[in-house]
Amino acid sequence: MEKPKIAVLFGGCSPEHTLSLQSAYSVISHIDTVKYEPVLLGINASGEWFLFSGGLEKIKNGTWDNPADCLHAIISPDRKTRGVLIFENNKVRTIRLDAGFPVLHGKNGEDGTIQGLLALAGVPVVGCYTLASALSMDKDKAHKIASATGVLVPRSFTIKYGAGRAACLADGKLYDDCPKQAAILGYPLFVKPIKAGSSYGITKVSNEKELLAAVKLAFQYDDEVIVEENIPGFEIGCAVFGTDDLIVGALDEIELAGGFFDFKEKYTLETSIIHVPARIPAELSEEAKKTAMAIYKALGCSGFARVDMFITPSGRIVFNEVNTIPGFTAHSRYPNMLKAIGMTFEEIVNKLIESTLGI
Repeated sequence: MEKPKIAVLFGGCSPEHTLSLQSAYSVISHIDTVKYEPVLLGINASGEWFLFSGGLEKIKNGTWDNPADCLHAIISPDRKTRGVLIFENNKVRTIRLDAGFPVLHGKNGEDGTIQGLLALAGVPVVGCYTLASALSMDKDKAHKIASATGVLVPRSFTIKYGAGRAACLADGKLYDDCPKQAAILGYPLFVKPIKAGSSYGITKVSNEKELLAAVKLAFQYDDEVIVEENIPGFEIGCAVFGTDDLIVGALDEIELAGGFFDFKEKYTLETSIIHVPARIPAELSEEAKKTAMAIYKALGCSGFARVDMFITPSGRIVFNEVNTIPGFTAHSRYPNMLKAIGMTFEEIVNKLIESTLGI
């Protein structure tokens, strides 16, 4: 009997390309190859697709994209194929897939695009499907849905690029109503691309003079920007696992020495510390876990996701965002929260595949 073929998609046409390589290396390294056959599909920074057959270290160190180890390949949307087309020596061969495991962070991977392609192809997806991925990636829409379920969210307004006066931006200057809306929120505040991950393009703005530069930076990553009030307190994360019967890991807590949890701090922890479990009372911890599950369900998440929230000095829980494909290295926040309740990295990866296949 043939082993189920699991496509692991990595890299991607996104600023988070190199981060995906680290996560994918860890995921692939922990797939039970006695049970499953990994099919490694790399997408380079230019958006070209390849079937990769080289050593896993080349994924980890970023040298995977080379002619010796790669053949051009794409996932076919044709359900009869239900898999990959590989182009070799002027011929096309196919690999039929049993599931697709996207390990792609940010745009063009975590936002429903890859999930939609897999759905067209009739290939089951490990993790969140198209709608949940798209909604979770959109900070404004995710907040609106969470708010409708009774979850507290930051006050905010959005800016669309090139959409007339509503855009708040013309001739390189901010319209008057943008600074006015920002003043209503109060400083400091945060300016963020609506659809981007890993804190790319995010600025903490202390006064009106800094607002224009922050908006311009955010527009480098998306065509829509959200301006949010600053929530006092600290950030916690909750790893949610499953679809119907949910498992939640121990909460983690980000302790900052100053500033905010930007890209550099997320991946170096130079001045910050992550505590697992979070240093909060048991009752508040349980409330935060229930809030995370409510958000997860409201957005239609499945498989796995990390729900990030703020705890204010008065003990209120305020929703921040959902990461439908969080960092997935052996040292990342999501697996560490599940490790704290006794799940190994191997168990996390292989149970995700099992649940997708209905085993």
